[in-house]
Amino acid sequence: MYFQDYLWFLGAILLCMIFSIYASGKVNRAYATYSSIRPRSGMTGYDTAMKLMSANGIQGISIGLIKGNLTDHYHPTKKIVNLSESTYSNSSIAAVAVAAHEMGHVMQKKNGYLFYKVRTALVPVVNFGSYLAMPLAMPLVIIGLLIDLFVVTADAQVGFYIALVGVALYGGSFLFALITLPVEFNASKRAKKMLVAEGILAQDEIHGAEEVLSAAALTYLASLLTSLVYFLRFFVYVLTIFNRRK
Repeated sequence: MYFQDYLWFLGAILLCMIFSIYASGKVNRAYATYSSIRPRSGMTGYDTAMKLMSANGIQGISIGLIKGNLTDHYHPTKKIVNLSESTYSNSSIAAVAVAAHEMGHVMQKKNGYLFYKVRTALVPVVNFGSYLAMPLAMPLVIIGLLIDLFVVTADAQVGFYIALVGVALYGGSFLFALITLPVEFNASKRAKKMLVAEGILAQDEIHGAEEVLSAAALTYLASLLTSLVYFLRFFVYVLTIFNRRK
C-alpha cells in the first residue's frame, strides 16, 4: 500500500517538474522574442517606470538597477522599484512590460489592493516559505525530495518531527504562493492598461506584453502546485503516524 501511494506521489512530483520546465521555457522564449522588438514609443524599462509614476501621481519611490536577468522587483519598505539589467535600459516590448508590471505592484500598494495587503502581512509569518514560493519550482522539488528521504530513512519518532517541518515549510510556501497568484495576475492586468493608456505601447503591440506576463505567471502556478503536492505528502504522513499512536 505504501509503495503504491509513493508511486502516486512520485508521479505527481514528476508532473510538477515537467510543468515547471515548460513554464520556465515559455518565459525564456517569450522574453527572448519580445526583447528584440522595439516599441514604437522607443521607451526603455526605466522610461516606462518614470512615466507611469508621473502619470499616476506616485511620489517617494525611486528606480534602481539590479544585476541579473528578470530579477525585477518592487521593495515596498525601501520604497524602490529595482529593474534588472535586462529591463532598465532596454528599449523593447518585453522590458516595458516587466517594468509596468512592477509599477502595477506600486499601484496595488497605493490603492490598498486586498490580496497585496494580505501577502505583505504574511511575509514575516512565512518568511522562509516565501522564498520557496518564488517562481522557482525546481528548488521546491529538490528540497522536498531531501526532506522526504530523511522522513523515510529515519526512525518513526524522528521521521514524524521531520515531516512536521515539511508540513510547516510547504504549508507556508503553498499559502504564500496561493496569495501571490491573484497579486501577480492583477499587477499584469494593471500593467497592460497603463501601457496603452500612457501610449507606451500601441494597441497592436500589447499582445507581446501579454505573452511575456502570462508566461511569467505560469512559473508561480508551478510553485503553487509543487508546494501543494509536498504539503499533502507530509501532512498525510503526520496523520498516519498520529493515528498509529492513538
